[in-house]
Amino acid sequence: MLETQRERVPLDDGGELDTAQAFLTFARSCVLKKVEGLDEEQLRRRLVVSDTTLLGLVQHLTDAERYWFGFTFAGDQRHAGVDFGMVVAADRTPDQVIAAYRASIAESDAHLRAAPGLDARTSQPVAGEPRTLRWVLAHVSSETVRHAGHADILRELVDGVTGR
Repeated sequence: MLETQRERVPLDDGGELDTAQAFLTFARSCVLKKVEGLDEEQLRRRLVVSDTTLLGLVQHLTDAERYWFGFTFAGDQRHAGVDFGMVVAADRTPDQVIAAYRASIAESDAHLRAAPGLDARTSQPVAGEPRTLRWVLAHVSSETVRHAGHADILRELVDGVTGR
């Protein structure tokens, strides 16, 4: 099948942070591409037994960005109580959910730029001890890539569009 949304993986190789951030940015853009051009019904359509939808994935990833970079790394208490849910409230529009994801990405990137380096420690413990920003970046990247794969499959089921 033709990959209508295919784009090249990043070739950034200027250092550990540069490369890691480029691949996280690429994964985020892949998620955002999966929701482009769809109407609200398509974005909310439940195609699997779980509550996972394209819009729900975006909401979940918004919570992940805010929790891991905002709360766990930077200590921002506003993001301590996220629920990581996939069910999007009926009164939240797709534009609101997608805008919140874009805002969470900007916040996360600001935390990355402000950090003294990848060896900086989280302000909140993970499994009983502080972790490095390197660990948080790897964790959020792996979650984003995992859910981008889910979004690939859901988008193909919705309208046949494929590619990363």
